[in-house]
Amino acid sequence: MKVGLFIPCYVDAIYPEVGMATWKLLRHLGIDVTYPEKQTCCGQPMANAGFEKQAIPLAEKFEGMFDGFDYVVSPSVSCTAFVRINYPRLLNHECTVAAKCMDVVEFFHDVVKIDRRLGTFPHKVSLHNSCHGVRELGLSSPSEQHMAKFNKIRDLLTLVDGIDIVEPDRPDECCGFGGMFSVEETAVSAQMGRDKVERHIQTGAEYVTGPDCSCLMHMAGVAKKQGLNIKFKHIVEILAAGL
Repeated sequence: MKVGLFIPCYVDAIYPEVGMATWKLLRHLGIDVTYPEKQTCCGQPMANAGFEKQAIPLAEKFEGMFDGFDYVVSPSVSCTAFVRINYPRLLNHECTVAAKCMDVVEFFHDVVKIDRRLGTFPHKVSLHNSCHGVRELGLSSPSEQHMAKFNKIRDLLTLVDGIDIVEPDRPDECCGFGGMFSVEETAVSAQMGRDKVERHIQTGAEYVTGPDCSCLMHMAGVAKKQGLNIKFKHIVEILAAGL
């Protein structure tokens, strides 16, 4: 199984440790992984801002760069969802590469099906369910639908020794980031972030974790501005801790 590692631009620029942890974990699990060095933005910011035509060349570049891999794996639910769901429409044809693009959580849970103990993280951790992950990639069950509850993020975290996993009230409510939404509706976004961080703090957790750095970045900014004592880590950092 050959895997192409897609590291979104904001992860590369702001959270390179998340990209490194993803690489480390893939290698630890014996996955044949390659990081194409000339990869670029997937085009999500342009499309979300209403400039879809500017995203098309990036979609075409992505398709060419990751052709030949069995899977394309990324530590970002929003970028993964954008590629998989929107590329066929933007390019107006069936996109075999986009169809093989998976978030790291669903890849480990659904494809690799990890059945061994991973690292150690002796902390109380509150689980954050990012909107794209819940409603576009199916990482967890959406609360507005009547279905059996499941959570692939929690399933993976249970493989880590010493961890105490909790969830806040309204577990799949948006944190308020929403990409361009946080720029265009700053006041609403900030209040949603404050509400979400407060619910995570009420769990008594030391850390908040989730599958998308953008949500964690937004909440970390809120917490820092308010002087709140809670930390944020992408799930791959926790899964790889101590390996």
